[in-house]
Amino acid sequence: MKITVYGAEVQCASCVGAPSSTETYEWLQSALGRKYPEQSFSFEYIDFEQSEDEFAQALKDDEWFYPLVLLDGEVIDEGVVQLRKVYAAIEAKQGSVNHKE
Repeated sequence: MKITVYGAEVQCASCVGAPSSTETYEWLQSALGRKYPEQSFSFEYIDFEQSEDEFAQALKDDEWFYPLVLLDGEVIDEGVVQLRKVYAAIEAKQGSVNHKE
């Protein structure tokens, strides 16, 4: 499973007091490694101000708040990221993978 975090150096104006994008990225790596030690994750951090892909452009157009967290290319949370939402998305994905086998 691939976790992608889109963020920026400067914190979102609506997210004052929340962890920065890079702190969120590092925190997710640690939390997911502890919660799912048997699951292999790849992590990617993208500075949306330096990227031109569709998610970066959506962030630039204020369609999403950042940090924006994706699981295998699907948005699972934005802004003040909540672990329960991330866990729920991972478990739903694991369930769908287990049902296909």
